[in-house]
Amino acid sequence: MAPVLLNFLYSQLFVGLPKPTGTLTGKTALVTGSNIGLGKEAARHFVSLGASTVILAVRSASKGAAAKEDILKTTKATADVVQVWELDMSSYDSVLAFAARCDKELERVDVAVLNAGVAKGKFEMAEKDESTITINVVSTFLLALALLPKMKATAQTFDTRPNLEIVSSEVHMFTAFKERSAPQGGLFDLLGQDTGKVDMADRYQISKLLEVLFVRAMVQRRSSLQIPVTINYVNPGLCHSALSRDASFVLEIGKFLLARSTEVGSRTLVHAAMQGGVAHGEYMSDCKITQPSKFVLSEEGYVWQERVWDELTKKLEAIKPGVTSNL
Repeated sequence: MAPVLLNFLYSQLFVGLPKPTGTLTGKTALVTGSNIGLGKEAARHFVSLGASTVILAVRSASKGAAAKEDILKTTKATADVVQVWELDMSSYDSVLAFAARCDKELERVDVAVLNAGVAKGKFEMAEKDESTITINVVSTFLLALALLPKMKATAQTFDTRPNLEIVSSEVHMFTAFKERSAPQGGLFDLLGQDTGKVDMADRYQISKLLEVLFVRAMVQRRSSLQIPVTINYVNPGLCHSALSRDASFVLEIGKFLLARSTEVGSRTLVHAAMQGGVAHGEYMSDCKITQPSKFVLSEEGYVWQERVWDELTKKLEAIKPGVTSNL
């Protein structure tokens, strides 16, 4: 743990990140959780890089409208470039409706940054799972898989390579993952049990570990030559954002002492979305390809990667039959 902590501190305090470059002229990007924080700043960068359409996928239309006005003010883009679409990641119906709208109303989807997430301070249920797991894991990959057909069609029609990005975190390295005691096929059931003693700070870390494992399972099944969409996952670092609004005061203290600005943190999100096939399956941190935790890379990590794949794909198929075949 000590080397991981030292690397985290070095990154937060001493690593400068380059501002995004390149062009998205004529392209469409969507960012979930983009009315505030990292998502909003990533969307702002996409507008600045010339994207023709940027979708702010948000739970609150009014907050999304305020974010749109702020982005337009700073980028001088025309009003039609930024659109606000409602998306509630705590509702599977909302997730599927959003994906269906993308398919129907958008000519193309070149970049999808799945950034929406929560760090809950207390145990709550949503869609039959603890809400952190529902939003950060199940809904995130339900949306990812539901968007893939449109992104594949974009690749074919426009001779380009779209990017599907999962915003994860280095905190996947910090969890003790005590739930690995779950019986075969019982991980999500165990995570859904309110024992009255659930460590919700660790729950957020577990959700990020599950994201990492599932992305690795996805790209193991579809290499960059087998799918025309780059799928990767990123660590923006600890940033000033509203993520901790429901979490413990410990996270707030950590942010006060160490957090980078949301604009700086968003640079890795934008960088990762514009690297093409070379970034397929890669973990991006500080605007470069790096390695996930030793656990993820271990034999036990691989076993859990496959267990998470098996359990989560069953859940996703129960929600939307056939959705996993989109991969």
